[in-house]
Amino acid sequence: MPDRPMAGRTVLVTGGTGGIGGATATGLAALGARVGVVGRDRGRAEAAAGRIRAAGGQADVFVADVSVQREVRRLADEALAAYPRLDVLVNNVGGYWAHRHTTEDGLERTLAVNHLAPFLLTNLLLDRLRESAPARVVNVSSGAQAMGRIDFDDLQGERAYSGQRAYNQSKLANVMFTYELARRLEGTGVTATVLHPGVVRTAFGQEDSKGWMRLMLPVARPFMRSPEKGARTSIHLASSPELEGVTGQYFANEQPKRSSSASYDTEAAARLWRVSAELVGLPSSSVRPGQA
Repeated sequence: MPDRPMAGRTVLVTGGTGGIGGATATGLAALGARVGVVGRDRGRAEAAAGRIRAAGGQADVFVADVSVQREVRRLADEALAAYPRLDVLVNNVGGYWAHRHTTEDGLERTLAVNHLAPFLLTNLLLDRLRESAPARVVNVSSGAQAMGRIDFDDLQGERAYSGQRAYNQSKLANVMFTYELARRLEGTGVTATVLHPGVVRTAFGQEDSKGWMRLMLPVARPFMRSPEKGARTSIHLASSPELEGVTGQYFANEQPKRSSSASYDTEAAARLWRVSAELVGLPSSSVRPGQA
């Protein structure tokens, strides 16, 4: 049906229990997709899937704390077991922490959740995406990527940590990972795009925020986008027939935009890929440029 362009397609959405991810999962299900909702909390994930089913959609629940690499690997195994084909992976999960935290793997949490989790999950699901081609990887970044810098000498903020700097770096990493992934997947039928959803009313940053943020958010909240508006570009990149074959591009407001000049540094992107692969225990050549 014309109004259900995703009918027969399967989509996995991380951070799909609420906010932008929840609206993305709901929107894609309304377009006919079978949606895998990934969340840390089983109750919230079941509730999100229940809302989709109540509206006539198809939804499955996957529970994983993606800050932990063994849980990312388990998530990938469960998704591969559940889905003989995977048409779209939406790497939506992300967060902001004002203070430095380390994960079970001994990694700085912002880098682990915002960059390394989607990097690892995408690589673990790539064979299924290639088998399902044409398929898409959609990565949610932020306009903060424009202020980001990849500090290879202190990637995890061990010498000096700033929550904003760590966040900006991770969002730039999302863009650079997307562009490098697109180069490596050229000719496979799997595309990779990345987006800025806008400033959206979500629970972003509430787990560990600075005092000024707690004061400012109530003032700024009425001027922020709703999660439904914030999800529009994610839904567009995941579903639009007009974007078939479009890869290696950054979008905002459903339109292609130019990202920061740093994001186009191919040598830095290749280095980031190698460092990331080492941190998650993958071979750096797991996907080679032009590999079909």
